[in-house]
Amino acid sequence: MRSMTRLLALLLACVLSTGAMAAEPPRFTLAWSIYVGWMPWEYAKANGILDRWAARYGIEIDVVQVNDYIESVNQYTAGQFDAVTATNMDILTIAAASGVDSTAVIVGDYSNGNDGIVLRDSDQLAAIEGQRVHLVELSVSHYLLARALDTLGLSERDLTLVNTSDADIVSAWAATGVPAVVTWNPMLAEIRDMPSANVVFDSSRIPGEILDLTVVNSETLDAHPEFGQALAGAWYETVALMFDEARAEAVQAHMAAASGTSLASYQRQLQTTRMFAEPEEGVAFVDSDAPKQTMQRVAEFSWDKGLLGPMAPDPGFVGIEFADGSIWGDARNVQLRFTNRFMRDVANDAR
Repeated sequence: MRSMTRLLALLLACVLSTGAMAAEPPRFTLAWSIYVGWMPWEYAKANGILDRWAARYGIEIDVVQVNDYIESVNQYTAGQFDAVTATNMDILTIAAASGVDSTAVIVGDYSNGNDGIVLRDSDQLAAIEGQRVHLVELSVSHYLLARALDTLGLSERDLTLVNTSDADIVSAWAATGVPAVVTWNPMLAEIRDMPSANVVFDSSRIPGEILDLTVVNSETLDAHPEFGQALAGAWYETVALMFDEARAEAVQAHMAAASGTSLASYQRQLQTTRMFAEPEEGVAFVDSDAPKQTMQRVAEFSWDKGLLGPMAPDPGFVGIEFADGSIWGDARNVQLRFTNRFMRDVANDAR
């Protein structure tokens, strides 16, 4: 009898344990790196906004800072994260080109001066010819450089490129006396304040081409759309606080400190960022022809540089689906998607 009682107790414990395990909410991870347009994620996590939105949808979301930006995209591509902050070019050439189907659930902004080319002792872009140029190769910095060289009728053959991690580029400029760098904020802001630094070309010359996205693995998103809903809700609540008259300074001061810079410097970076502060703005941009035009240009550059992989026969190797359902590139190999769904839902909820 005692053995039967113990058996029943064990079975009950197993049932209760299984029930507890089943009741655990789905858990997701978002990787981010320091950049003016992605600091809302740090604030949303630190101030409980993201946790509150996650709880609303019955999930949990971990936010992980990765100091090396490109490494964060690599880790996302390897399946270590469910979502990542990335530019349109990097998510195309790293994740999508590797066969990781990804969806941009939030188009947060575009760089409007946050990426730039800096020369030492010259304020003329033409002086870059023949120089050693330090940059994160095959990143948006590389794309910006190519666009700048087009204006001069030059090519990369006229330069020497030196691949440099974004974590090392400020110290490389300061310590080694390199003649030229291409980088983004906050590193760009640090370098431009140093002696002999001249920003000779920046992303305001190519508005709307360097997009800053929050991207989710499409398979994960299809199975758990609540993940996208929680991200979008938390994002726009946080961005609203950034520009709220009564709270903007305190919120931006927090973001500045978290990114290792001063409030004044962070606010200068915001001035060169075209933030889509309202979800309606993000929807309008995604629904326009701008993403189609930009992604075709980016895909052509990427293919020319071999960034789509050795098997890519043409720039359209990776199919890209847009918010209206149209596809540019190979419809049999769609690996990058733009959607207005989650931004639109936030806009509708706010009405």
